[in-house]
Amino acid sequence: MFRPKETYRDIIISRGSGEGEETSDLKSSQFTKGREKSIHPPIESHWILRSPEENKPSSLPKPGIKSMLNYPLRIRDSLKKLGKSKSLRVVLEGVHDPKDEKLIDSFRELLFVEGHLTGKHNDYHTLLRFLRMRDFDFSKAKDTYVNYLKWREEYGVDAIPKELKFEEHAEVKKCYPHGYHGVDRYGRPIYIERIGMVDINSLVQATTIERFVKYHVSEQEKTLNLRFPACSITAKRHIASTTSILDVKGVGMSNFSKPARCLFMDILKIDSNYYPETLNRLFIVNAGNGFRMLWKALRAFLDARTLAKIHVLGCNYLSNLLEVIDQSNLPSFLGGNCTCSDYGGCLFSDKGPWQNPEVVEMLQSTSITEEIYNTESNRGVASEEAMGTGQNEDSVAGKTEAQNIQALERALVDTNKEIQALKTALDSTKAVLERLEQQIQALGV
Repeated sequence: MFRPKETYRDIIISRGSGEGEETSDLKSSQFTKGREKSIHPPIESHWILRSPEENKPSSLPKPGIKSMLNYPLRIRDSLKKLGKSKSLRVVLEGVHDPKDEKLIDSFRELLFVEGHLTGKHNDYHTLLRFLRMRDFDFSKAKDTYVNYLKWREEYGVDAIPKELKFEEHAEVKKCYPHGYHGVDRYGRPIYIERIGMVDINSLVQATTIERFVKYHVSEQEKTLNLRFPACSITAKRHIASTTSILDVKGVGMSNFSKPARCLFMDILKIDSNYYPETLNRLFIVNAGNGFRMLWKALRAFLDARTLAKIHVLGCNYLSNLLEVIDQSNLPSFLGGNCTCSDYGGCLFSDKGPWQNPEVVEMLQSTSITEEIYNTESNRGVASEEAMGTGQNEDSVAGKTEAQNIQALERALVDTNKEIQALKTALDSTKAVLERLEQQIQALGV
């Protein structure tokens, strides 16, 4: 299988003037104060798995792997394919950079002392994304992260995937062609939009802007919680970002009416503020003169780090795409050989590892182990930070004892909620195991 080495010297900063593109050599980050925003290497570089000879026996408990040996043979075989040196947890979690771990521990302590360390969305990956977004400036990262938590609560993000019944999905896809389709050569999911074929008038008849934005949020949540983990299992390494393609054939200023501008700006705001560092690179293809004029205006809304991930290409784009995407994962309308005829087209198929029943079942079977592990880790962090706060009270400027007690009380409430959630999850897992045992007995295994 083709396994390209990820390099950081092929990222393009597009000028958008039609006069060419500028290659940017990325230098290693120094994480110092008072400097301009850095362009960090791909986020997966923090979690590239060690080679087998570098792996040492882990001190972390791995009850999930042992218990899954009693699962149906197809799951056990899938686990074996991961290799003895790579547990499922390591693949999903990735190997943490020690320097980043120290930064995240300090960031967690800051959030805890100020009462922002809730029971959810404070995992290593999420905190690292917000730190990278703000160039590891703790104050700015904290403000952005707190706004993210506030938005999730006010917008009801956790409930959207369960409550939103997007029956107009098929009609929306016809007037706004978009979707996930396969993976790139590194294993990242590929997201495609055909902007030139968007019919905004038909879109607002098929659905409302509000419902479409909620649908977009639900897709972002699905990518974080299902697509990335499924791709990680299949690629046998941590996957945390997407490769995107925008086909802008025929796009010009006339395409951006007021409803279109409102929709795209709402989506851009959500993606930029609440799902940072999830884009690896973006290919804008079939860019004609009309789009290049529009691009001059659009790039003003993008920061330097995002611009560094964008390639603006004309009609001779295929060789650029094939460097990072196998032809079998490219739709025919982009020069690939896939049609997904059984699904009515590639952008209707949602093709990818996340559609593999065995991979999905593996993720479901390990979810309880992940939840237990994260709960114990968070509880340990809370305890250590509480002790540290007590022992170093004088070092926390401006924080009163009453504030620290309130933070501890909130942490205790969150822990109790997690315990109740774990009890519910354990009951569900027990029922699944009982059904699997019955199936195994019926098969005579």
